[in-house]
Amino acid sequence: MMILFLAVLGIAVGALSGLFGIGGGVLILPSLVFICGFSHKTATGTTLAMLLPPIGVLAFLEYYKNNYVNVPAAIILVIGFLTGSQIAARYAIAMNEAVLKRGFGVLLITIGVIYIYKSSK
Repeated sequence: MMILFLAVLGIAVGALSGLFGIGGGVLILPSLVFICGFSHKTATGTTLAMLLPPIGVLAFLEYYKNNYVNVPAAIILVIGFLTGSQIAARYAIAMNEAVLKRGFGVLLITIGVIYIYKSSK
């Protein structure tokens, strides 16, 4: 049953990533914690492992073929992402699990409020 759930979750998140450009962590991480019972740190590591191979290659190619990719900006973002993720991962591993969960929740709420506010203008 867990295999089926993870497969469906992967398909759903892949579809949402292709539609909205969201990172898998926004949906995968909470699902692994609250539905599958993973610790926050295990869910984070698993989500990062999931993102490594596919990282939206096929969706990227579709956008690229239609001239919707700013390649220089993407390269700069990749360099920044690699640097930031390595530094943050070192801190996250040492942090208390409850602090990580609360911080993630605050981040999601903040992003949601900004999107709701900005979309009504």
